[in-house]
Amino acid sequence: MAESTRLVDVVQERIDQFLERQRPVLRAIAPDLDPFAVFSNDLLRGGKRFRALFCYWGWQSVAGLDTGFDPMGTPPDARSLDAVMGASTGLEFFHAAALVHDDIMDNSDTRRGMPSAHRRFERLHREGSWLGDPTPFGTSGALLMGDLLLAWSDELMSEAFDGLASRDAARAARAEFNRMRTEVTVGQYLDILEENAWRTVDDIDLLPRAQRVIVYKSAKYSVEAPLTIGAAMAGGSPEALESLRHFGLPLGIAYQLRDDLLGVFGDPEVTGKPAGDDLREGKRTVLVAMARRSLPAGAVRLLDELLGDPELDDDQISMLQATLRDSGAVDAVEQSISDQVERATHALDRSRLAPSARAQLTRLADTVTRRTS
Repeated sequence: MAESTRLVDVVQERIDQFLERQRPVLRAIAPDLDPFAVFSNDLLRGGKRFRALFCYWGWQSVAGLDTGFDPMGTPPDARSLDAVMGASTGLEFFHAAALVHDDIMDNSDTRRGMPSAHRRFERLHREGSWLGDPTPFGTSGALLMGDLLLAWSDELMSEAFDGLASRDAARAARAEFNRMRTEVTVGQYLDILEENAWRTVDDIDLLPRAQRVIVYKSAKYSVEAPLTIGAAMAGGSPEALESLRHFGLPLGIAYQLRDDLLGVFGDPEVTGKPAGDDLREGKRTVLVAMARRSLPAGAVRLLDELLGDPELDDDQISMLQATLRDSGAVDAVEQSISDQVERATHALDRSRLAPSARAQLTRLADTVTRRTS
């Protein structure tokens, strides 16, 4: 994975360079805008760069096949490589924007072991002894920070697409990016819809609706779309992009199922989030939907009563964790993760993508589904 390690380092360098260029732009408007630069820099210093990695290896899976060059060697098309690195960086800005907005919607206190953006803006208000309520100020500041990160993401993606020699490849990549933005935005809405409307939904529909959230909020945006954006930038054929979709969607589902387990059982020292955070936030995940199908009526009522209570104490969190384990839902989700990974790797094995890229994508599939944060 040496090439992937180098990629992560280069993406971080590009993030740092871009933010450094933006700092004087913000200061020229007003020194009061420094928090946007500082908070963005802090947020973008963390993360595993999975979207950047999938974008790059999506590009390599086609570029390696079409040109015959060794992906570990010097590419014949340095212009295309520079463009895909720019797109990989832009996807990380998009992801950061999504995290800021997600934390607002979930009322999360922390992100990557630090206060979430809206909490940091609240603190600015309190420390400045400003007028009014710090809470709406924090929400408004973070909303605007997320919007700014989205704008910067589009700026980076546009530069990357403009840097391609092929206009057809640029249009195809832009179409994939546009589709991703629509899907993840409506996926976020479907997520908050489930948290608020689940009592009006027939029990039999709760699981498929939770699965729908996984697909559109996370699976496509986390894995499938970065892969197809990279492949499109390399001039990938419809067949090549379809092969990556067959690999990326089930892997993205497995990725989010692992995330759901970590949201309930993850170690706060590793995840950077409080233990059982998804339980306090009332996430109506596949894990919860599966548990409700097998628990007795009394246990279901208690689960429904406690889920989403922001004041849950450690004992209540432990009790809910035990309930979910005892229901068999945790084992069922683990099995589903294994099944989805098998489906993804089988699709990859059947594809005609570059062999070296297939090997790297197989390793990434293991990494993203066995992670602990």
